[in-house]
Amino acid sequence: MEPGGYRSRHIDMPFVGTEALAAGTVNRYQLRTRYDALYRNVYVPRGQKLTAVDKAVAAWLWSKRRATVVGLSAAALHGSLWIDARQPAELNQPSRTRPPGIFIHSDVLAEDETCVVQGINATTPARTAFDLGRRKGQTLAVVRVDALLQATQLKLPEVLALAERHPGVRGLRQLEQVLDLADYGGESPQETRLRLLFTNNGMRPTRTQIDVFDGRYHVGRIDMGWPEWKVGVQYDGIQHWQDPRRRTKDIDQNAEYRELGWRLVHVGADLMRARHDIIIARTRTELRAAGAPY
Repeated sequence: MEPGGYRSRHIDMPFVGTEALAAGTVNRYQLRTRYDALYRNVYVPRGQKLTAVDKAVAAWLWSKRRATVVGLSAAALHGSLWIDARQPAELNQPSRTRPPGIFIHSDVLAEDETCVVQGINATTPARTAFDLGRRKGQTLAVVRVDALLQATQLKLPEVLALAERHPGVRGLRQLEQVLDLADYGGESPQETRLRLLFTNNGMRPTRTQIDVFDGRYHVGRIDMGWPEWKVGVQYDGIQHWQDPRRRTKDIDQNAEYRELGWRLVHVGADLMRARHDIIIARTRTELRAAGAPY
């Protein structure tokens, strides 16, 4: 274990140059020829594509392990997926001095708003959701909160309770809307955006990740829908079309759903990009055919 508690599987992780030299992990020639200084005295393998977690760790090491990892960087440490690694790392500390590639916040964080993740001080999932949910762009904020709900044991009332402790902070009104729109079953950004599309058209799905059974046999899981009407919607990512085995499984599964009385609407990336009206029309047709008042 490296100083500070962060577990590094190998030298491919960000590391402090002087510490690696002192430990004999690398020599000066190796440090100079095999690694690049991402920040002062913080090194990464030359040419390696960095993840959001890598950048969060590197930024924290740059702070001499004094800062608190916040925002998207905290979400990445907590296991949130779909975070763009091109975004700057985010730290919270009193000093605003920073190198390029790091964004500094200077918020006052209560003791119970921080925790330790792999030896690194970071905001708790609740505080992270509180911060991300207030940022400009409601849809993106819901996507990010959904991702945190997937990655952690976070419960939305925890974020609401935190909001009550911070009256008057910027973005609270949006945060309330984001928490109302967030869902524990949003397993991808596109699923979240699809759910919001229905919601904005007065057709909010009543369930997400609907398990369908034929007796004791588990047929499959539908991304979202209205189980009371047996109408479901599946978002089909590229793997559903490029993997022949997955495609065959989908066809067989759809036949089983139909035998059980389910009506399914499939949505792909092309529809999500520019044909929202078709998605709504097809889904509304199936709902009305099932007797739903939409």
